[in-house]
Amino acid sequence: IHIGQYNSSCCLVSSFYSQIIHTFPSPSQLALVKNETLLSSPSVSAQRPDSLSLAVAKPDLWTSSGDGEVKLRMGESGFASEPPLTVDQMFKTAVERFGSYTALGWKEGEQTKTINYQEYYQACRTAAKSFLKLGLERYHGVGILGFNSAEWFISDIAAILAGGFAVGIYTTNSPDACQYVAENCKANIIVVENHKQLQKILQVNKLPHLKAIIQYKDALKEKRPNLYTWTEFMELGRDEPDTKLDDIITIQKPNQCCTLIYTSGTTGQPKGVMLSHDNLTWTAFAVGRYVRLAEATKSQEIVVSYLPLSHIAAQMVDIWVTMKVGGATYFAQPDALKGSLVNTMREVRPTAFMGVPRVWEKMQEKMKSVGAKSSTVRRKVAVWAKGVGLQTNLTMARTPMNYRLAKKLVFKKVRKALGLDRCTKCYTGAAPITKDTLEFFLSLDIPVYELYGMSESTGPHTISLPDAFRLTSVGKLIPGCETKINNPDEEGNGEICFWGRHVFMGYLNQADKTEDALDTEGWLHSGDLGKQDDNGFLFITGRIKELIITAGGENIPPVPIEDAVKEAVPLVSNAMLIGDKRKFLAMLLTIKCQVNGDTGAPEDELMPEAVELCRKLGSNAMRVSEIAGGRDPVIHAAIQEGINRVNEKATSNAQRIQKWTILNQDFSIPGGELGPTMKLKRPVVMKMYKEQVENFYKEVVTPSTPDNSMPPK
Repeated sequence: IHIGQYNSSCCLVSSFYSQIIHTFPSPSQLALVKNETLLSSPSVSAQRPDSLSLAVAKPDLWTSSGDGEVKLRMGESGFASEPPLTVDQMFKTAVERFGSYTALGWKEGEQTKTINYQEYYQACRTAAKSFLKLGLERYHGVGILGFNSAEWFISDIAAILAGGFAVGIYTTNSPDACQYVAENCKANIIVVENHKQLQKILQVNKLPHLKAIIQYKDALKEKRPNLYTWTEFMELGRDEPDTKLDDIITIQKPNQCCTLIYTSGTTGQPKGVMLSHDNLTWTAFAVGRYVRLAEATKSQEIVVSYLPLSHIAAQMVDIWVTMKVGGATYFAQPDALKGSLVNTMREVRPTAFMGVPRVWEKMQEKMKSVGAKSSTVRRKVAVWAKGVGLQTNLTMARTPMNYRLAKKLVFKKVRKALGLDRCTKCYTGAAPITKDTLEFFLSLDIPVYELYGMSESTGPHTISLPDAFRLTSVGKLIPGCETKINNPDEEGNGEICFWGRHVFMGYLNQADKTEDALDTEGWLHSGDLGKQDDNGFLFITGRIKELIITAGGENIPPVPIEDAVKEAVPLVSNAMLIGDKRKFLAMLLTIKCQVNGDTGAPEDELMPEAVELCRKLGSNAMRVSEIAGGRDPVIHAAIQEGINRVNEKATSNAQRIQKWTILNQDFSIPGGELGPTMKLKRPVVMKMYKEQVENFYKEVVTPSTPDNSMPPK
């Protein structure tokens, strides 16, 4: 890779002029200013409009320019009126209030290392000075490619303090995908975890803005110009004067961009979601206050960082909300999702825990597998306790004797085994979770609270709470935000639209895509279908782009049907409904199997839970290959029975599954069928399994076949 040489004098002059220029509004902003305060002033705010013309709304509520500024959507009272802060202002307040409290913790061998808030802030400042010395320019990216660590956090915050953009890059990205992100954000510096991630960057032929690479784990296997170890990198800024950094921090405003989140969109290149200082600091304030997190001076909150930090959910929970309340973040091991997470959980014992649905599902599968090997007495006690747990949690009424006994015999032991014994806030988000998984944990007295949002809303928009909880609802609005259901049908289902200070600035350099996401009044269109009940609970019913419109014109959201099949047939791992522009519905199914610990790829061996289910049904299958394609008549019949039960509940004939097949392997991130947050990439699956899909519709005259027959309606 060719790394551009850094000419210090040129960059200093460039930086100087850049600072002068950006203290004034751009020409486009000046054109909008008449007799009112400059748009660039952070005190300028925007009330939610009932109606705004495009001419007024477009330029000030959003921008697609990296150096642009937006009007903040301030409210007159409540959460929305909270004074705007930059990241530095929020961090300094945390240092003043919680300076000696543990901020970050991690394992080095058998030892746990920690740094407090004062040390954390100083490390970020030192790294920021190092970035500036390496030539980081205003509004240019610092790409971060690696697993969660103190160095990841420090790089992220330092990039912001130094006036650049913090840009997380998914560790699963290919070299080409890394190149796209680095080019799009004009990355001057890329921070990589290890040699493996370094090779992805070195394979890229052209990154004209790149000036340096830093590797934060392991020794360098080769020396190259402008390639630094973490220690070498930190030394660069250690003795640098503070003046330049302080000047840059001083001119930062809450309504300017500081972070880019690249969407893991299922189609096309990812879009750079521009988040302002205020997006991060206000959302951290609002979430912390709404879910009633304790401040460190009263009782310190503790979280475990393991989800991909290139995703806004992990950043918001692990970095920003935790900082706001003075909490401590402990880092899991890189193989967390391959089995070591539970060990970290038992050691750290978090008070709050966020898991994507697949994490909760894997816990559920493991617990069922262990439970299956227990003695008859233990199993009977567990079944009884789970019945008590589910009933008491659904009714919100504790039956003292039964509940206390179940808690002592089962619930406390389960929580301790999972490392959740002092965790009062368990959350799930980023993808849909099944009712079966929610009920499983509820029966163990572990309510898993759903939250809902998107990268473009800086993470959460609605959150469930202990006293505001409905099974399958994603909760209620965070105060200071608003929801609009656009064009609702007779059942109240319509597109969910967001308003609030958490709404993003725009997509970097993509004005057209920004205009698609934000309407002329400034409402963010989520693309999700949903409805609100009379008590303000929001329910997600589908996704507009995923909506199946059959040849007969019937609109069918696939997720509820897919979830129903997974619940009816516990052997099924993933289900994808097919039928857009087709005469009937069909389904692709995968079976629960073992996963390769190193690669994350699905293997042929069945999971222990799946093996046990096969035995109960009378099958001797041990591998997916013994079941796929209808090879095992016993399993085939059992799956058909489950699908028959789902079909019996269908609201119309058009919503009945008429054909299905079992694929040779499960969906996975390495396979390409799932995105980084385990979301199903439907267009990819359609392309990969085109032959199987076409086979469903070869006999369109009569969809019923002797070996895959349909019961009468």
